[in-house]
Amino acid sequence: MSWRGRHFLSPQVADLVLSQGADELLAGHRREITVVFADLRGFTAFSETAEPEEALGVLRAYQAAMGEIIFHHDGTLEHFAGDGMMVFFNDPMKITDPELQATRMALAMQARFAELLVGWKKRGHDLGLGIGIAVGYATLGRIGFEGRFDYGAVGMVVIQASRLSAAAKSGEILVSSRVHAAIEDLVDTAPAGELELKGFHHPVPAFAVTAARGAVA
Repeated sequence: MSWRGRHFLSPQVADLVLSQGADELLAGHRREITVVFADLRGFTAFSETAEPEEALGVLRAYQAAMGEIIFHHDGTLEHFAGDGMMVFFNDPMKITDPELQATRMALAMQARFAELLVGWKKRGHDLGLGIGIAVGYATLGRIGFEGRFDYGAVGMVVIQASRLSAAAKSGEILVSSRVHAAIEDLVDTAPAGELELKGFHHPVPAFAVTAARGAVA
């Protein structure tokens, strides 16, 4: 079986998996991961008024900038979905402090997005970026069908990160209480209250990450 891992893993992660063999990994396994969802705000409204070529140009610039940051932080990009993306940490390569690494990546994303936004605002584009981060166990492995396989994660942690991202305001990074417990001594945060998230029977405590202590790599 050929494996097209370089299409959805950072180069260093792809090299690791290819060197060790992928069959067992792709068959499915369970591991604790940190999941990051990022979604553009205002892109639908922008697309309704912009020329298709201009909308595609903005999307490509956004994805290229975010992709570079993801790979720099050893994140595994599961997918780009229009104006959103999902990244996870600690699989297939185990890393130290995945919650902190994910948060540092999110801060770098917001900083880079703010730079892009300067130029977009000059052209009248009102866009924003909301990010959600959660940690928990998931089942990971090959998903898709013959001719179109990807490497993905399934579990409540994925849903929680997605819902936190949807709840985040433009420029905001919302993290779950478990992520907060792992990073609170290394970043500045503020309570975001208990959020009513779709698919969750009880309110979910969340925290907004406001800054890193020290430089963001």
